[in-house]
Order: sequence, then C-alpha cells, then structure tokens
Amino acid sequence: MGDTTAAIAAMFPQYDFLAVEVHAPGVGGLLKLIEKQKLQNIRVVRHDAVEVVEHMIAPGALAGVHVFFPDPWPKKRHHKRRLLQPAFVHALAQRIQSGGYIHVATDWQEYATVILETLRAEPLLANTVADYAPRPAYRPTTKFERRGLARGHGVWDVIFRRR
Repeated sequence: MGDTTAAIAAMFPQYDFLAVEVHAPGVGGLLKLIEKQKLQNIRVVRHDAVEVVEHMIAPGALAGVHVFFPDPWPKKRHHKRRLLQPAFVHALAQRIQSGGYIHVATDWQEYATVILETLRAEPLLANTVADYAPRPAYRPTTKFERRGLARGHGVWDVIFRRR
C-alpha cells in the first residue's frame, strides 16, 4: 500500500524513486501518502514491472532497485509467475548502473533460495556478502514482513551490486 516506499523516500529526499505497481489499491495508497507527506521524490507507474523494465527504462538508468516481499507464488505450478525469473533479472541488471544495487527481501525461505541462486547466476551482478545480507537500517518493516513474522517465517535479504 506504499508505506515502505513512502518511508524510504522520506528518509532519502535527495534521491528520486520510481514506484512500479500493478495493484490499483497499492498505487492509490501510495498516492495518498505522497500527498499527505508532501513527498516530491516519488514517481508512480501503474503497470507490469517486467514491461516497465523492458520498455520504459534505459540501460544504466537506475542507481538501485528494491523488490520487497514479491509474491512468492508458493504452489509449484505457479512458480512461472514469480517476478524474479532469470530473464527479468538480466533485464533489470542491465538497467542498473555500474556499482548500483538490487535489494530483495522475502519471508518465504524456498523463494529466498531461488532468488539467491537466480541473482548469483546473473553475470552482471555480484553478491555483497557470502549468502544472505543483514537487514539494512534503511529498509522499513513492511506489512508483509510483519505478517510473515507473526506466522513464524524468517526474513531473508539479498543484496547484489552491478559489476
């Protein structure tokens, strides 16, 4: 619903943020927060993230990417719907400038393993740590994270740098 994006943008007013969300209520929630908090450094695109990355963002245009708690699509037959597929990770890596980063967080252990391996397999990216990263202070606790923790899930952060 935009809480995390608004919180990070408020923490870092010197940086511009592009929020990409297909879920209309999430976009609406973020737009309300932008207005309420008078945030000047967020732009919002309501569209599929894969298409936005492939067709609307130039190579090397992004300083960093946050993908916090993407839908894990836990049923095996739905894994093909997961956002962080190898082709999308490659396209995303191409749009991150050299030295930039991608930060992913999830509360699904199996998906965390897949994410780690998918990012490791991308030659344009290098892990910032051996495996999973400690949660950076800049990442607010999200609604999905709180829900996962309440259900006894762990939380895994994966942070890679663009070579």
